[in-house]
Amino acid sequence: MPSSVYIHIPFCKSKCHYCSFVSFDRLELKDKYLEALETEIKSNYDGEILKTLYFGGGTPSLLKVRDFERLIKHFNLDNNAEVTVECNPDDINEDFLANLNSLGLNRLSFGCQTFNDDILKKINRRHNSAQIFKTVKIAQSVGFDNISLDFIYGLPDQTEQMFYDDLRRGIDLGIQHISLYGLTIEDGCYFASHKPQNLPDEDKQADMYLGAVEFLTKFGFEHYEISNFSLAGYNSRHNLNYWNNNEYYGFGVAAHGYKNGVRYSNKENIQDYINNPLEPIQFHVETEQERLEEEIFLGFRRMSGIDIEFINKKYGIDFEQRYKTILKKYATFLTRTKRGYTLTSRGVLVSNTILAEFLS
Repeated sequence: MPSSVYIHIPFCKSKCHYCSFVSFDRLELKDKYLEALETEIKSNYDGEILKTLYFGGGTPSLLKVRDFERLIKHFNLDNNAEVTVECNPDDINEDFLANLNSLGLNRLSFGCQTFNDDILKKINRRHNSAQIFKTVKIAQSVGFDNISLDFIYGLPDQTEQMFYDDLRRGIDLGIQHISLYGLTIEDGCYFASHKPQNLPDEDKQADMYLGAVEFLTKFGFEHYEISNFSLAGYNSRHNLNYWNNNEYYGFGVAAHGYKNGVRYSNKENIQDYINNPLEPIQFHVETEQERLEEEIFLGFRRMSGIDIEFINKKYGIDFEQRYKTILKKYATFLTRTKRGYTLTSRGVLVSNTILAEFLS
């Protein structure tokens, strides 16, 4: 049964230049959207005890505390549930964070991206570095002790040293978790039609990533997933649920879910979703082969890798026999563990190529 819920809050004050996510600057639709969300939740959530609840976006911190209270009341949360909200540093204050903490939200994920004010302007972020420092300190003062910062590498005019300086400044703030994302320019974002100058090339991005792995590990952060690092005990339990190929609910416009072996996705047009939140645009019943491929693909995202004993038992196969050609071809990019295989640091850099070979 699903034990995790993702809720998409699609509102933003403005669009970052690299962003191709489904988000809208139409805050006047907020109340109607929340009504639609409640309708979808009440019609589909079956009352399972939840281990994680995640508010993503968009910019969830544009909601009021009463809006979070309105949504949370519909769920049966475990006493130790991890409840995360993504926040932008420019739109929150002490009262807001204190009230969220009192409400039971216990993990914050801040979209930092960089501490370099010039680069923040180039990518159209609304906050500056001073606001990041201030907001994290406020969050800590009101009781949050599980805080994550997102960083992007490969930004315009960004050097390796700038990137490592960003990481060090984040560590010095006393946060527990860091997520790293290489800049990708996809269709639909501002940078796709207004290509920025002085972007680090792919080789430089790879060097930044490998350097960051070494840097963060040196400071006690566990590299537990391709893009994620945490101090001991602070892995993102919500995201691990995805990477462990477990089921979950997805509520809201453009949200994806996985229940009873069926993957589904909701409408991406906010007005269409508001008009009818009970009709996902796509259902896909996974075959046994597709479930196996998901198990492998997601498992390799974890730095602990895949457990072939588990896979063999669950799917009735001999993993090493079935995939011996691929394992031999990419032997220099894989490490044999006690229970299976994991990607090396260099293997992570070509993981898309490797994992594509496991897909039929």
